[in-house]
Amino acid sequence: MSTFTRINPVTGDVATTMHAATVDDANAAVAAAAEAFPAWSALGPNARRAALDDAAVALELRAGQFVEAMMSEIGATEGWARFNLMLAAGTIREAASLTTQIGGEVIPSDKPGCIAMALREPVGVLLGIAPWNAPIILGVRAVATPLACGNTVVLKASEQCPRTHSLIAEAFDEALPKGAVSIVTNAPSDAAEIVGALIDHPEIRRINFTGSTHVGKIIAKRAAEHLKPCLLELGGKAPLLVLEDADLDEAVKAAAFGAFMNQGQICMSTERIIVVDAVADAFAAKFREKVSGLTAGDPRQGTSPLGAVVDRKTIDWVGELIDDAVGKGASLLAGETAPCDGVLMHAAVVDNVTRDMKLYSHESFGPVTAMIRARDEEHAIAIANDSDYGLSAAVFTRDTARGLKVARRIKSGICHINGPTVHDEAQMPFGGIGASGYGRFGGKAGIDAFTELRWITIETQAGHFPI
Repeated sequence: MSTFTRINPVTGDVATTMHAATVDDANAAVAAAAEAFPAWSALGPNARRAALDDAAVALELRAGQFVEAMMSEIGATEGWARFNLMLAAGTIREAASLTTQIGGEVIPSDKPGCIAMALREPVGVLLGIAPWNAPIILGVRAVATPLACGNTVVLKASEQCPRTHSLIAEAFDEALPKGAVSIVTNAPSDAAEIVGALIDHPEIRRINFTGSTHVGKIIAKRAAEHLKPCLLELGGKAPLLVLEDADLDEAVKAAAFGAFMNQGQICMSTERIIVVDAVADAFAAKFREKVSGLTAGDPRQGTSPLGAVVDRKTIDWVGELIDDAVGKGASLLAGETAPCDGVLMHAAVVDNVTRDMKLYSHESFGPVTAMIRARDEEHAIAIANDSDYGLSAAVFTRDTARGLKVARRIKSGICHINGPTVHDEAQMPFGGIGASGYGRFGGKAGIDAFTELRWITIETQAGHFPI
């Protein structure tokens, strides 16, 4: 059996050795899911609910293994790993609650004696492709609601956290019929071939993918060749607007959390803090003080608020963004350009970022955020919308009616008034627009994404036809 290794980004030691799937292995995973589909889809809603509730318990019982896997595979802190587990278990339970909400309707028909119905039915086998950055949350999200809707799922694990994702499959395999969730782990060099084969497989009916915009476009193009729908949750460049009447202390707390939770490696991370000139200096002073305490340390020791980033490439990219901005006139408000140790980097803030700097428009996905100064509210909204991305956003103002008006004008799938850009709940419709993708995970929006809507009629009277 061929294997591949994942290296611990902090220590350089081998974190995980996993099976390196071939195309034949990937096809076998699809076959197992297809074989499980008829029985799983035929189960009553409360039977599916009970099985999913059992899966949530099985997930929680693996807490120690999840913490160890996330810390070794991606350099996560224990706190981030346990938060992942908590939200993921809640996601499964929320999905379980949806099994009795997959409804339909009777639609009035103009045809006498015709009963017309709209029904939602399972699709079949779905492909879920999950990333490494919030691996339990996003791995579970890729499978939970599809299962609740009566589908079976092939989970394509990330090459950067294969053990973490395999633990998810083990939990579902313990609680659900064999094959309801099949997992594929592959070597990084085989990723394109494996994913392509999975998308092409005739039993795969739909694809949900969470990851980079670059890869999302490749997946969407490949799926389009087979007319297979996709749900794509991609990159982000989330703006947080601070208006002149904002509570600056609350804005500072939310901005720091949004920018640096999980070292800024979240699709919703606050990448742009847009502050109106009237309060920009006051905000900058408070924010500098807050961020100065956000240091990075070895996640195994648990003594620092920030842990490691996933690899050295992230450090190099963040450094390039900072150097480019400072070289073009921006100022380093907090942090430093060089890492403090390998893949550890303290939180960094770059002030006076302008449109000609890479940091203004390029996703950093690391521990740096840009502070952009705006003349007024109108200018702040224009800057917020000056992006290809449109996932999450936030606006701070003491006038909630004003905040709602501003939120309605920001082009994003999600916007929070007086809250951070990083906010996720299993029952909410989660997704973006533009380069951030399309489709929605979460709650009843997930039912729409993972079922087929069918029109079925029953004739109760004799027919009358023109021929």
